[in-house]
Amino acid sequence: MILRTNPRAALPCAIAVLFVALGLHAQAPAELAIIGDWQVKVTVREPRLIEATINVPQPALIGVNAEKFQSLPVFNPRAGGWVKGAQLRGVQAQETTTPYLLDTNSLVLRAGPGTDTKVFRKGVDYEADLTWGTIGRLTNGSIKAGQPVYASYRHAELRLDAVVLARDGRIVLRAGKPLAAAPSPPVVESGERHLANIWLPGRVAKLAPEHLFAISELSYPEPPKPVPTVAEKLTPKALRKLQSGEPLRILAWGDSVTVGTYVPDYSRNRWQEQFVARLRERFPKAKIELVTEAWGGRNTGSYLGESPGSEHNYREKVLGTKPDLVVSEFVNDAGLNPAQVEQRYSKLLADFQGIGAEWIILTPHYVRPDWMGLNRERDVDDDPRPYVAGLRAFASKHDVALADAAKRYGRLWRQGIPHSTIMLNSINHPDARGMKIFADALMELFP
Repeated sequence: MILRTNPRAALPCAIAVLFVALGLHAQAPAELAIIGDWQVKVTVREPRLIEATINVPQPALIGVNAEKFQSLPVFNPRAGGWVKGAQLRGVQAQETTTPYLLDTNSLVLRAGPGTDTKVFRKGVDYEADLTWGTIGRLTNGSIKAGQPVYASYRHAELRLDAVVLARDGRIVLRAGKPLAAAPSPPVVESGERHLANIWLPGRVAKLAPEHLFAISELSYPEPPKPVPTVAEKLTPKALRKLQSGEPLRILAWGDSVTVGTYVPDYSRNRWQEQFVARLRERFPKAKIELVTEAWGGRNTGSYLGESPGSEHNYREKVLGTKPDLVVSEFVNDAGLNPAQVEQRYSKLLADFQGIGAEWIILTPHYVRPDWMGLNRERDVDDDPRPYVAGLRAFASKHDVALADAAKRYGRLWRQGIPHSTIMLNSINHPDARGMKIFADALMELFP
């Protein structure tokens, strides 16, 4: 018997397969509507209509009583908020603090753990950055160097809740674990559909649209490979060495994100380690030597300004490594405008060409929304930073390979992920998942 298929009937199935291949939902995303301060109406229309109202637990304020500090440093008003003084432990992120978690009216400093002990006066005995949750003594106050101090206060935490279509057909909310930094949503089990996440970034008075993250993509929609690929066109010497097994020296050059030792198991999880591991997997003959030259808290201008013999002198530690391929990551260059990118990066390009090195520029990850001029973490496909626009224009003008990690970070919200939740320091240090995004952007360039 001959079975004949109707091409029109097969088309929806083909489209569904294509959506899965691109990392997209074949089903329409859930619709979320706020109907009360802490209530959300969830509507699912595929494969059938399901509606439910979910109640979101309000964020709790955590009380801390008599947290002991063996001594307080002198308050430094000129430092970044997280290092102006001692950090209240309830709001600590990895090496910083998470801002806006402290209940600003709750902080009390005493000379002892009991409520009957002396209360120190803010502005007289000590000062505090109430946004970042740091405290320090004042030199003319009554807190002496080496004197124990006890802090009592209240603080909120970060939470990422999951809205799930359970196996029994019910729409349910699963509350995430509250943390001071980098919270993850609850695990969604096999056979369940992850519809959305609810983002509660600390002291939230009531739900607002910026807290609702409907999931419309399962992963970043990988574009089709151009012919020729970017690596074939713009880094042909490096690609040829990968394919032939000739030794290839790759220099990962950057700032603290490239230092990357803050990431657990960093020798495997830094972006450059993930990138090289995946190159070796894709090109079995490859003989890659990875060199990392990175300087936390600095940028390309810092390197160019270092004198000969210094630990991070540009000519000695960057050009002097004689790399075949330079991959640069500098979120700390984000203060540059397009004209400044053109000027400085043109010099770098001439230097790299002078030593016969090819270059891949990584666009930076998203950082704290307020540091990017944003008031939200959704609807942010387009990076607003002039630096990123400058990098894209420079790479296009000068035929330099660009690995556009920023474009991938911009779509995290479509996967239900507020980008700050993958920052271990709540500012700009991505975790292993965030490092993978850099590696993904780099691998996109290669055949």
